[in-house]
Amino acid sequence: MVSKTNATPDKNALSDFVMVAQTGGFQSAAERLGVTRSAVSQSIRKLENQLGITLVNRTTRSVSLTEAGEALYLRIAPALGEVNQAVEDVLESNRLPRGRLRLAVSSIAERFISGELFASFMQAYPEVGLDITITDDEFDIVANHFDAGVRLGEVIEQDMIAVPVSAPQRQVTVATPDYLERFGTPQHPQELLEHRCIGWRPAPDSAPYRWEYAENGREFDLAVPASLTTNDMGLMIRTTLAGGGISFGMEETYRPYIDAGQLVTLLEDYLPGFPGFYLYFPSRHNLAPKLRALIEHVKYRAG
Repeated sequence: MVSKTNATPDKNALSDFVMVAQTGGFQSAAERLGVTRSAVSQSIRKLENQLGITLVNRTTRSVSLTEAGEALYLRIAPALGEVNQAVEDVLESNRLPRGRLRLAVSSIAERFISGELFASFMQAYPEVGLDITITDDEFDIVANHFDAGVRLGEVIEQDMIAVPVSAPQRQVTVATPDYLERFGTPQHPQELLEHRCIGWRPAPDSAPYRWEYAENGREFDLAVPASLTTNDMGLMIRTTLAGGGISFGMEETYRPYIDAGQLVTLLEDYLPGFPGFYLYFPSRHNLAPKLRALIEHVKYRAG
């Protein structure tokens, strides 16, 4: 017998012991573990000292387990096997994109949420499930358990990592030719105050969005007198197309109707461009494969 100490055996020492038991010797165990025979022998000796009992009988010709060693082996070998398999499963999961990917995406990121990007991503990564929340609320994506978000670059917190997912953007002022024929075409943003306007607000308790312009390098915004205010972009578009008034929003949202001649852009000289949409997330450290896959997919599609 050897003296007992209060130290708790570590997993490495127990793993060394199991390998010695399974291979029948220190040398063969060392070869399997990729260490020296001396290192294995010292590990087993330390384990025996910690437990206060001999686990392995050693002679110049052979190695065998004692009765206590046999009992210990029978108890811990299956458990260590389960632990090793669990670790391997986690590592394997961390190598391949899989699992649920939660994104909070701005409703005005028109091209990003058009469907084509998500369809091609699902085809490329069938083991990743997408959970997309369309929202214009400002909140902490980490605290709300989202993997990433998509917003205009100017409103993303500075401590976030941001990857561009669109070209620079521009907002436009639009109306139907019929509306302009009946009520006239404003030549300056201030003249909008005399027109019927269709506005947007992100939520019932939020102030209506102020329309943003620039003149001689100076930016300014207007609280237009909206005849209709809504949080639904589809309703804004339909009402504008019906001649209900002048509207304001992302150019790519209105571009199909402009190209078709259904809407006309106004006040072009007062509409500057600005940075576009970004996919943002909290850290590049140990990035989950599912999120890394989306980032690379976005970059590839953009290229």
